[in-house]
Amino acid sequence: MKAYQIESTSGIDALKLVELPQPQPGFGQVLLRVRATSLNYRDTIVIQGFYPKQKLPLIPMSDGAGEIVAVGEGVTGLKVGDRVAGCFFQKWISGKLTKQKIESALGGAIDGMLAEFVVLDREGVVLLPDHLSYEEGATLPCAAVTAWQALVNKGGITPGETVLLLGTGGVSIFALQFAKILGAKVIITSSSDEKLARARELGADETINYKTTPDWDKKVYELTQQKGVDLVIEVGGSGTLGKSLRSVGVGGRISLIGVLAGAGEVNHNYILLKSIDVRGIHVGSREMFEAMNRAIAFHQLRPVIDRVFPFNEAPEAYGYMQSGSHFGKIVIQI
Repeated sequence: MKAYQIESTSGIDALKLVELPQPQPGFGQVLLRVRATSLNYRDTIVIQGFYPKQKLPLIPMSDGAGEIVAVGEGVTGLKVGDRVAGCFFQKWISGKLTKQKIESALGGAIDGMLAEFVVLDREGVVLLPDHLSYEEGATLPCAAVTAWQALVNKGGITPGETVLLLGTGGVSIFALQFAKILGAKVIITSSSDEKLARARELGADETINYKTTPDWDKKVYELTQQKGVDLVIEVGGSGTLGKSLRSVGVGGRISLIGVLAGAGEVNHNYILLKSIDVRGIHVGSREMFEAMNRAIAFHQLRPVIDRVFPFNEAPEAYGYMQSGSHFGKIVIQI
């Protein structure tokens, strides 16, 4: 079978198309014919060698969807022909995240999805909503589940509350779609007026161009009648966390996800004086994935895909991801 492998950590040049033996499912495993994968910011970290405890050589990418073509002994509840997506953490079925569960992350700690065939644990896959294509289903495992946990499981969003989203990458756009079906008001930022216009088409109530409005935290307070937002989906990390802390209201919450904006100074007094609940988000469990899929199916929600690349142009897909030009998800079709 054909697969991409990272044999060193020298950036996109480390991504090599290779021939490998087709894997076979063992006890409690399924063999998946991968139809599509999707990129996350994490994947660009992996090819640069900045991801902790990653194996080499490594088949990259955590996100993928396809059809089951064989099942191993002991597998129940799944059959050949089922359309499924892999779970980001193969061992996080439910409950709390643990060190052992973290070490089951696809495309980092273990081989990922950028191959024609993969073997996954029976417990490490979920059925796709019927209305989604393989390309759409491939966008769900990391960004969508992250947004769901950030809003629902730890964010505790309720109808009528206000959510602040930073940027228009995969997590933020999923969070926008989920927040609207959950009855929340959404404020979203971007450096592109064109992307902000697209966000409004998806239901964003207020938009802020952080390039033309660098003090966007003050604008957030203005838009909320000096109350601040109830929840921030913080994907920038310490580089934007200070302004997010100023944007959130008394007793509000911050779901802390990423480090896209790099280092920065954080005034912890805001957390204390406004009694802000800051919670770290690391994707989510299979149980969360399945709950999210039920909501997606009920509302017939469709993921936003920016661009689909063919399998032989996977390096170009990575380059496009690094450019930051995308709105929503980038998919590689296999």
